[in-house]
Amino acid sequence: MNSSVHQINNSLLMRRKRVMGQSPLFYQQPLHLVKGEGVYLYDADGKTYLDCYNNIPVVGHCNPHVVQAIYEQAQILNVHSRYLSDNIVSYGERLLATFKAGFDQIIFTCSGSEANDQALRIVRQVTEAQGIICSNYAYHGNTAAVDCVSPLFKAAQDRQNYDDVQMIPFPETYRPLNGLSGEALINAYLEQVQVQIDAFKKSGVGFAGIIFCSLFANEGLPDVPATLLQKVTDLVHAEGGLVIADEVQAGFGRTGLMWGHEYMGFVPDIATMGKPMGNGYPIAALVAHAELFERFRQKNFYFNTFAGAQVAAAAANAVLDVFEEQQLLKNASEVGDYIRTGLRHYANKYNLIDDVRGVGLWIGFEMVSDKHLKTPAILETKQLVNNLKEQGILVSTMGPYDNVLKIRPPLIFNQSNADELLEKLSYCLSQIK
Repeated sequence: MNSSVHQINNSLLMRRKRVMGQSPLFYQQPLHLVKGEGVYLYDADGKTYLDCYNNIPVVGHCNPHVVQAIYEQAQILNVHSRYLSDNIVSYGERLLATFKAGFDQIIFTCSGSEANDQALRIVRQVTEAQGIICSNYAYHGNTAAVDCVSPLFKAAQDRQNYDDVQMIPFPETYRPLNGLSGEALINAYLEQVQVQIDAFKKSGVGFAGIIFCSLFANEGLPDVPATLLQKVTDLVHAEGGLVIADEVQAGFGRTGLMWGHEYMGFVPDIATMGKPMGNGYPIAALVAHAELFERFRQKNFYFNTFAGAQVAAAAANAVLDVFEEQQLLKNASEVGDYIRTGLRHYANKYNLIDDVRGVGLWIGFEMVSDKHLKTPAILETKQLVNNLKEQGILVSTMGPYDNVLKIRPPLIFNQSNADELLEKLSYCLSQIK
């Protein structure tokens, strides 16, 4: 970075702190990005970065088809959804057709936080109970209601249960609950769910349901025991509750299937979605069977001014166009497998890498200082992320120890991009002593 750009960045950082306070930033030396195109981002110094992190621009930064759709619709009309509008209805029809679970109705919102907030509101009203179960490292958004089921960014001492929210350990096989495996591990997780259900009922709060990301992304993208989530769903239903699948990170083709719950083999009562819907333009939603939404509407009215506005619908329709025209589900599956194959080779080469995992273009691996003890290599992971940034590769971390490398690029990511990532990753790993 040249000195003049460095001075501008420092000035911008000071102005930001003064205006926005201590809001979070990535990297030891924060990036000042000025342009995005496809899978690349560009900083104020003209340096190019391969974006292996951002899932929001699912069809690529500033995708021309999406940009043009927004531009054209913004010149014609953009009002709220209490008027008839064909493009939002058409989008709803197209989106519902992507679900194998037979969902037949949609409620639009502006963000994933709003979608999850509305989903909680619905399950609590329909079940006439309040108790919600979530994982102990979940993140579902930042409204008041959703914050209670989002312990991820809270300090350990503040990661508390509430009268109407109880946390359970997230499911995984790498550091499994009580060291168990197979059916014993599945049964142990089911017991955790049952204990909280019983506690809600005993307290008089009642059991409303459970919410989780279909892939447990913020928890570190763990390998979840096969059949577990459908068994959890069956248990929740048997106890009178409902299941919310948060598809904000798991959905929109990320796994090579359209929705994460398809890959995980369970059918939720409500699926929520957000960021990638409009490739970054604010639009989100929740889907379910019409009967469930109608039970909510018998006592409540929901309206959101900009949810389902015409420009948002234009962006979202354009995203689906690109999915279809460029066969992005197939691309996510093939390129994701290619990257994991390369990473598994590195796991044999570098002592720091263990347990390469994920599906489609949602990829993670453990950074450990001891593979036998599975000791999280926290400092080395941070060093790797910053070194990759200096090499023009943007990634991040996830999991309870922040030692799982997070690779989650736009779905237009191709094999050439994957080779660039793997080459730079190998170099940076070789530099960590």
